[in-house]
Amino acid sequence: MTDFDMKDGQVTINPIVLQRADPCVLRHDGTYYFTGSHPRYDRIVLRRADRLEDLQSAPEVTIWQRHADGPQSQLIWAPEIHRVNGAWYVYYAAAPVDHGTVDAPSENETFNHRVFVLENTADDPFAGEWVERGQVDTGWESFALDATSFVTGGEQYLVWAQQDLTVRGHSNLYIARMEKPWVLATPAVELTRPEFDWETKGFWVNEGPSVLVRDGRVFLTYSGAATGIDYAMGLLTADAGADLLDPASWTKSPEPVFVSDPAAGQYGPGHNSFTETPDGDAVLVYHARTYTEITGDPLWDPNRHARAQVLPFDADGNPVWGTPVPDTRPTPTSTEVLPADGEF
Repeated sequence: MTDFDMKDGQVTINPIVLQRADPCVLRHDGTYYFTGSHPRYDRIVLRRADRLEDLQSAPEVTIWQRHADGPQSQLIWAPEIHRVNGAWYVYYAAAPVDHGTVDAPSENETFNHRVFVLENTADDPFAGEWVERGQVDTGWESFALDATSFVTGGEQYLVWAQQDLTVRGHSNLYIARMEKPWVLATPAVELTRPEFDWETKGFWVNEGPSVLVRDGRVFLTYSGAATGIDYAMGLLTADAGADLLDPASWTKSPEPVFVSDPAAGQYGPGHNSFTETPDGDAVLVYHARTYTEITGDPLWDPNRHARAQVLPFDADGNPVWGTPVPDTRPTPTSTEVLPADGEF
């Protein structure tokens, strides 16, 4: 039995999880672990299943909740789960106050997030204790979010989005090698900043990085523009044996690689992660909406749903990104937040 039903090389059950934006899926020892932004932005949740198609109905467990006050009290965004050196880590962003606006941001107006880390040393992340390892010191205090981690060549790296107040826009992408999963070993190096038209629609952002290491190459995806129909995914590539802390090792695509598809009813695809089938085929996981007209503040519209599709590669080893696939299960359009395992 495969991890999910497939037809013509595509997943036949989508979305894989309703109302969970910024999806992160990790396959470990045959089990899929899922986390993503809860639409109330007040907790970090985790669920697991043997098949991607079963994640929607899997029990969801809250492993951490926001603080009553202080720097981790508001807008808990984009948790990612990683397995490093036999322990579990969740990277997430949190803010001290609900600061900023998403409707009409000024050129450099942002929220006030920083990147934080949880650690669990148990074999089972649902049974062990999640310990706060605190804020990641990225080298300066400014808007920071969307941290992801990857290991290659025996070294762990962190990639994240952060604002440099001397650079026009809201966030750039940075990379550093890690001393341990919550401490950087090297200064941050800028890899990309918003510069192309597609990256600067509404928001000037490069955010939501994710890394796939495959056949001697490193593929680093990210998202740009505001989170509506213009939200799209970009790509940086490097050789796995290159100095990944050297910006010259990376090549940036001038065009987005994954964009809205009105024919499929999918808008604003982005903030992706990568997982794999039991056979080792790459799977692209991302969120998207099914409509373009949003009532009120887009931040509080809960209907960015987690989706997945197999990512093929051509004969030269390049990803064939394709386009978002249509939904095969009903999705909500109201702003009501569904029960964790609810079906619409």
